[in-house]
Amino acid sequence: MESQNQPTAASNQPAVQSEVQASEASRPLQDGDVVTGQEAQPLATPSVSLPPEHPIPGNNGIVLPNPNDTFAALQHIVYNNGALTNPGMMIPPNPQMIGLNSSVIEQPTNGNSLSAEDIALYDRQLRLWGMEAQQKIQSASIVIITMKALANEIAKNLVLAGIGSLTVVDDQVVTEADLGAQFFLSEENIGQNRAEAAVTQIQKLNPRVKVTADSGSIMNKGASFFGNFDIVIATDLSPTLLAFINTATRLHHRQFYAAGTHGFYGYIFCDLIEHDYVLQRDKPNVPTAVGPETRTRSVVKVEFQKEGGKTIEKVQKRELYSTWDLASDTSMLPPEYLKSKRRLRAVTPALSCLRALWAFQQAHDDRYPDHNKQDLEFFTRSATHNHALLSLPAETLRSEFLRSFLQNIGSEIAPVTAALGGQLAQDVINVRGQRQQPLQNMVIFDGDKMEAEMYPLHPEGNLGRAQLELTSSIMPPGQVDTSQMIPMDHATMIMGTGV
Repeated sequence: MESQNQPTAASNQPAVQSEVQASEASRPLQDGDVVTGQEAQPLATPSVSLPPEHPIPGNNGIVLPNPNDTFAALQHIVYNNGALTNPGMMIPPNPQMIGLNSSVIEQPTNGNSLSAEDIALYDRQLRLWGMEAQQKIQSASIVIITMKALANEIAKNLVLAGIGSLTVVDDQVVTEADLGAQFFLSEENIGQNRAEAAVTQIQKLNPRVKVTADSGSIMNKGASFFGNFDIVIATDLSPTLLAFINTATRLHHRQFYAAGTHGFYGYIFCDLIEHDYVLQRDKPNVPTAVGPETRTRSVVKVEFQKEGGKTIEKVQKRELYSTWDLASDTSMLPPEYLKSKRRLRAVTPALSCLRALWAFQQAHDDRYPDHNKQDLEFFTRSATHNHALLSLPAETLRSEFLRSFLQNIGSEIAPVTAALGGQLAQDVINVRGQRQQPLQNMVIFDGDKMEAEMYPLHPEGNLGRAQLELTSSIMPPGQVDTSQMIPMDHATMIMGTGV
């Protein structure tokens, strides 16, 4: 389900041949400029227009599919209705709050218990997030779509943490290009199905986790397929396919993650719909008030309890989320960014470039931009347009950054996939344990700065379940006319040439 056979440590795109002078390369882009292999030149582009504006589906509604329709049958329906739009353990601030500061670890109170072998195996993490959280982690059923370098890291961390089951979906075969950045594959696996080859090695990490390979195409799965899992993780897929999968997870009330890397750059997106979690601390002088904290986060309940002579405040919070097509397309940065020039200047231009890449793929059958004048014009104008749409200063989007981003498209670099994969897996663990604040809702990794910043990107209007309720009232799933669905060339749904 990947796009093309990509090189692993360097981009497969033709290298830019000429160098620009340092002063010219670092100047902000001007209207009419395009990033090419030569010095940026003003272009006469009367026939080149900005990427088409997409309506904001959050206000108009998306069509929810019939649970048994395959993704290959949904393109006509979705497009016609405008619906396409730090790794490592996180130690709680005060481990004593979890009640693990003694040598006795209490069993969870939800009727399920961990075996003595489980307690011995997971002893270290039990003392970080507790028995209740570990039991929730061990009951999790997770699916990962596309087994490339990023998915390798995610699978490794989740299986070692002791989730209940992991299903790997990938219908591609192993090629030499897969060997450079992946550690579950070797030369003897070349020609084998990538999911089946990886699962053999993943299972060895933790025999207690049920690991299953699915060598079928994701295009042939009905929306009901995703109802079998608690969390769906889609990696290195096209924006079109991500929108379809997220629509299915919304329909079945399942949590969704999307992630991808392009050399030194990458992203994580999550749609948890509505997620509750509990934070604990010593009782403060001023109790926490129930009510909204931000547009996406609110305090829904505050309780107090005695523990070891102290009064502990338990604060239940709720985060609201938006769908992939809304966050990845036209959603703005939150007001606290727009009010601060300093914060706007600190936003990585990789966000604008990723949005430009997704817009390019949607307009060009999900392929990557080639190094020709037409593609570079489209991408440059789209990146400039998205930068302005986000209200970011023009001087922070420089031609040298655009050139670097274009050279990295489609490549895999192991340290980047390790950083993003670790962060995503840690958030999945936090979400299952419900003891930490989750990601909200887009993380952008900028390898030039070696930073992974989080940006809440949401449209105007409803968030959380209200988005689903709105779309359901506009077009209930049962009213989708399947006779109007047309088959789709599934190869165009993935980034690149084949499935």
